[in-house]
Amino acid sequence: MLDKIPNAEEMTALVGQPLYDAWNKLCAFIDEKYEMECLWNKGGKAWTYEYKYRRGGKTLCALYARKNCVGFMMILGKDERAKFEAERNHYSKQVQKIYDAANTYHDGKWVMFEPIDPAMFPDFMKLLSIKRKPNRKA
Repeated sequence: MLDKIPNAEEMTALVGQPLYDAWNKLCAFIDEKYEMECLWNKGGKAWTYEYKYRRGGKTLCALYARKNCVGFMMILGKDERAKFEAERNHYSKQVQKIYDAANTYHDGKWVMFEPIDPAMFPDFMKLLSIKRKPNRKA
């Protein structure tokens, strides 16, 4: 856990205004579709902060921040990977390439995106819906 949740100024100083804007847009996209518990943590060795979306003890996804960089990670289990593979042509080439390059571990495929371009966000939402159906009414 973090001693103190970073404020907007701290996040902007860390990642820069354009990436902080992308972070906020992605969070707004997720918040619009999902009612989740949001947890701030230390980002481990590679990241300064982790912002995790969880519900019922299960993680939907996590956003990460470090100097001049943000990350968006999803862990896709076996069944979720099969769903993605069946639908992969409905995703951008960029998403397919990042998915293909991601490492697979015992608990799933750890797919890390760097959400710079909001054009990728609809693909992220499709990926999230593979993990969990949206639970907010639009």
